[in-house]
Amino acid sequence: MRLTLTFDNGPDPEVTPRVLEVLARRELRAHFFVLGERVATPAGRALVEREHAEGHLVGNHSYTHRVPLGDDLRADAVEQEIVATQVLLDPLVPGARRFRPVGGGGALGPNLLSRRAAAHLQAEGYTCVLWNAVPRDWEDPDRWATRALADLATRDHTVLVLHDLPNACLAGLDDFLAAARDRGATFGLDVPAACTPIVDGRVIAELAPIVRERGAA
Repeated sequence: MRLTLTFDNGPDPEVTPRVLEVLARRELRAHFFVLGERVATPAGRALVEREHAEGHLVGNHSYTHRVPLGDDLRADAVEQEIVATQVLLDPLVPGARRFRPVGGGGALGPNLLSRRAAAHLQAEGYTCVLWNAVPRDWEDPDRWATRALADLATRDHTVLVLHDLPNACLAGLDDFLAAARDRGATFGLDVPAACTPIVDGRVIAELAPIVRERGAA
């Protein structure tokens, strides 16, 4: 079993440092998909710099996380959500650009991207990172780990969505990592092709399932 850890919606000044401490203690690396409105603060910038310095991968998860881009009717949604966040990240996290769409509760579907957003990711050389396991830690911080452990056994490679936010994964994180390792999971930053339909701007999988065809081109 392969397990790739991802954390969305941070950084949070209280929770993210503690998540980083757990990962450091277990010598694990993860993906952090951050919100521009959180990176815009001094504390947020410092945490992104720390994530990068400690060997984690940091990606763009929109500026506000309020509306999936496939449902966002604003003509300038790409600029307001993707571009505005990337302007903050580029000086802090040089190199490859990563974007994780907002899923609206973790669902995969055509609400994830508009046609214009998909075209922007291609033109600007992004890798689009999806997921295949969402144990809903933000709804059930006490029992998410049980669901996540059961889910690990159902596939060869799990890309797990957790949240470095209050009342989410933190309380159960260390025990979950220990239990996953005990069950034979190996950890890494690699993401299976099924979860990366766009890699460095190149489309490698059918985009129709995650792109809304209506709306601005």
